[in-house]
Amino acid sequence: MNIFGITGWKNSGKTTLTEKLVAELVRRGRKVSTVKHAHHDFDIDKPGADSFRHRQAGATEVAIVSGNRWALMHELRGEDEPPLKSILSRLAACDIVLVEGYKREPHRKIETRRLEAKDRTPLSAGDPNIVAVAADFTVTDKSLPVFDLDDVKSIVDFIERTTGLVA
Repeated sequence: MNIFGITGWKNSGKTTLTEKLVAELVRRGRKVSTVKHAHHDFDIDKPGADSFRHRQAGATEVAIVSGNRWALMHELRGEDEPPLKSILSRLAACDIVLVEGYKREPHRKIETRRLEAKDRTPLSAGDPNIVAVAADFTVTDKSLPVFDLDDVKSIVDFIERTTGLVA
């Protein structure tokens, strides 16, 4: 499974870049999956919905299925957060999985940096798995490939080469 990450501090452009990378990879004919790590309590379900009521009643897993999509929600109910490897093992076969977040996991990543981010301390100095930087300002340290945050085609070219999707 080809895995490539998008990492960075809060408000550094991770989600926007991930969205653009998915669109470009799909445009190139790739089957893409994504994993997004959230650091806070989140819910994809709406209070009052049948699936929400099932979870509130105590169900550990609730699958919602229709003719257009399906989703599986798993309540941890005191269990530890599963490791990325466990989540990846649940995904269907695809050409590439883009992983947003998961700063400390050992997969190849591009670090996003924005001028308006809350923290701009480079993560790459402490993470050998960061293989490139995408920024909306001039990056003076050229020890890694540096891309303009909006140069999606060049970033996808790099990802395809780095993961072996193209020779």
